[in-house]
Amino acid sequence: MSLGQLHYTSAPPGPDGSGFRFTALTPGLPQSVLREAEQLIGYEPPRNAPSRPSATELEAFPRAFSYSELSDGSRLLARTVYTGADYSGRWGNFHAHAVHLAPGEQLPDGALPVSAWESPGWAAATPEGGAPPALAALPPSTLLDPAGLIAFAASRAPWLAAVFTDLQRQAEDETAPQVVLVERDSADVARWVALASAALPREAAHRLTFTTYTRRPHLAGQRIIGVLPDDAHGLAGAGRRYRVHDCSAPPPPAPDGPAPGPHGSAPGPHGSAPGPDGSEPSAWAVAAARIWSAGAFELFQHAHRLPGEPLTAGPSSALALCAGIDLPSSHRTAAALWACDHPAELDGQELDGLVQTLAAPRQEAAVPAAETAALAELFARVGGNLRPETAAPLAARLLTAAVRSDEPVRPPERKALTDEVARQLAAELGPELRAGIADPAGGFARPLRLLRVAGLLAVDCSDLVTPLAHRLAAALLADPSAYGGDLHETLADRPDLHTALLRELDAAALAGPASVTLLLERAPVELESRELESREPGSREPLPYLRMCGWKARGPAGGGGGDRNGELRAVLEAARVSVFAHPPLLRVAFRLVWGSDTPTPEEARYVLAETGADVHRPAETWPFLVTAALNGRPGDPHADELAHELLAAFPTQLRPDDRAALLLLEFARDLRAGGAGPGWVDRYLGLRRAAEPVNPTVLEHACGRIAWRLLTDPGAGRELDDLIRSRDADLCAAYERAAREDAVHSQLLRDPRYFADRFVDWNAHPQAGGAWGKVRGSLLDGVLRPAARALAAEDLAAVEAALAKRGARHAEDFRAWNRPGALSRLGLRFGGRDSRAGRTASRRRGSGSDPGYGSGSGSGSDDRYRDGGVR
Repeated sequence: MSLGQLHYTSAPPGPDGSGFRFTALTPGLPQSVLREAEQLIGYEPPRNAPSRPSATELEAFPRAFSYSELSDGSRLLARTVYTGADYSGRWGNFHAHAVHLAPGEQLPDGALPVSAWESPGWAAATPEGGAPPALAALPPSTLLDPAGLIAFAASRAPWLAAVFTDLQRQAEDETAPQVVLVERDSADVARWVALASAALPREAAHRLTFTTYTRRPHLAGQRIIGVLPDDAHGLAGAGRRYRVHDCSAPPPPAPDGPAPGPHGSAPGPHGSAPGPDGSEPSAWAVAAARIWSAGAFELFQHAHRLPGEPLTAGPSSALALCAGIDLPSSHRTAAALWACDHPAELDGQELDGLVQTLAAPRQEAAVPAAETAALAELFARVGGNLRPETAAPLAARLLTAAVRSDEPVRPPERKALTDEVARQLAAELGPELRAGIADPAGGFARPLRLLRVAGLLAVDCSDLVTPLAHRLAAALLADPSAYGGDLHETLADRPDLHTALLRELDAAALAGPASVTLLLERAPVELESRELESREPGSREPLPYLRMCGWKARGPAGGGGGDRNGELRAVLEAARVSVFAHPPLLRVAFRLVWGSDTPTPEEARYVLAETGADVHRPAETWPFLVTAALNGRPGDPHADELAHELLAAFPTQLRPDDRAALLLLEFARDLRAGGAGPGWVDRYLGLRRAAEPVNPTVLEHACGRIAWRLLTDPGAGRELDDLIRSRDADLCAAYERAAREDAVHSQLLRDPRYFADRFVDWNAHPQAGGAWGKVRGSLLDGVLRPAARALAAEDLAAVEAALAKRGARHAEDFRAWNRPGALSRLGLRFGGRDSRAGRTASRRRGSGSDPGYGSGSGSGSDDRYRDGGVR
């Protein structure tokens, strides 16, 4: 490549005119470039400069060294110096020498533009010939030597981070404000550009435009603008366009707060002075400032080659820490996280240096949790590759943080510590460990972490394990989601805690198996104790209640497949302990299988038959069986059979009211089996009074049995009289319900004698009020009349014949009752007979001892059902 040259000064008259003009040009430069260049390479002396300077004074004039971007994308690198008088003797002349870089081109060998500051290649005057050839290169300046730049960086330490922050904004956003550097010497502005060019990524440094001097900063378009103190006035307050850094004045005094930095600046959170508007410097800028202040500028080139996002603190901070340069906590965090992602980018020596710096004692009262977490992650990634003497200090720091930090810290493994370091830590942290494990405030997460650390350091905390397990069990039962990875790892590391927790859960399962089952459903708590196995191979903790809950929570899908008795057997087998040796197992098993439900009478009978009564007494499960009997479905034969069995099995345990209710069910059983003697209703009434208040299902069950016997037993005449006389609404209602069943309707249609008997029964006691008065009419009209209408003529004749055998009056009543339109008349007749009719009915039924009802309970009706009834 070649660099086209431009020379500009005041020249005598010639073909191109006189005064300020281009005096020498490399052929081929576009006119558009020349027009723009003419606006960029002018020069105005400083305000207080002598009007007729001497040669010595001329040397002190600022040099305008600039790098500018032109509208076509090309670049112009120029040096303009004040020369004093021109050819005519007039003062105010200057000479500009510039080189043009085509779009996309750089200086030869990729040299940075600032390297041409005071290059030997710059001409002090227009060369002879008028058409200089293109330059092949611009030799680098000898004035920007490393030692001088390091010294300059040290002198500008208070402003470094703020200036670098603004330059970072420019690199990331083309609309960011221009940076104005106020210096008394234009050479210092060039040094600023050199510092920035080294710190910025190479591509950003090549795009960085600048001018080391201008009298009119408002007209300058470069990114960095160098001005003298007299020319900085008027820029203050233009923060949206300019960021002014006045390096010619002493740095501002440190405000109240953190201690001043090394050069008297007020440090921000990164340890550096804030920017002109009080904003905090960026993390990358602080790292770059620290590197320059330490004189380690060579780290920048290394950092630019490392992977990672440009202008982030990770790579540069990692290299700085490797070199032993101290950085704030946020940078240490960034460096550790970057090293976690790119451990292969650092050689062994660099990695050792990084870890040693990170592990060094800090002055901060408390290390931020983010830094500690990053160090723990770094140690987990690279700790195995470190030398023991390097790894041990960082491991010790992490263990100390794990004890003293409120945030969780992943502790390193024991092998990362030397024996000496472990002993020192145990002595130092032992009291804190024990106090933290015993502290019940704040949950169990921190005590668990401390217990793991205590195990690593061999600090004896065995007496604290059981109380911790008790708190842990309570917390897990209250919220099973609290079981997480940290707890799982701790239980794996501390078998003693695992065993203690299982014992606590086993005790909790005896009191509340449902909550323990829910916990085992949601949390993968291992149910085998590794501690006992390690001490006694092949041995297992009994934990019967916990094992039953475990089977319920984690057993086969569907449990017992709907067979709750089978499920009960499986739950008891899971306990691995005999229920006869430990009766409370049965109570826990009942609660696991049935929960808040009640066994059915059939299930209860099965359990009682399989286990026997003896185990239910100490297990206190017999009330479950009693409840099963009392809550059984009305009509269920297992309910009254269970009642009979319970009365025999638990004669002294039953409460009087429960015993009476069971006797009522047992009486229903006898009625069903035909074993009940006479006086059913009286027997029922006596048992009911003893059992009050009676469970409605028991009452319905017993009443239903009595009602059915009354409707089906041919010898139940006296019992029906007792029912009518009892005024028992429940018994009468049960009788009506039974009479309305399909079996009764079918029997009425096919058996004339059964029809006749029901007609006689339901016409009895026409003057009885109360419950029977309501039922009687309903039975005649709602049950018997529809059946009569469904009978054929010959069947009706058979009914009349059957009634005639019972007495002519019955047949006569039936014909009147069944005659169309006779309903109201017959009702009046049956409901308002004279005393003679009442006496006749009394004689027909047997006894007139109860004139209020017109019938007694004599035995004359016992022959009403010679051929039986509904079977």
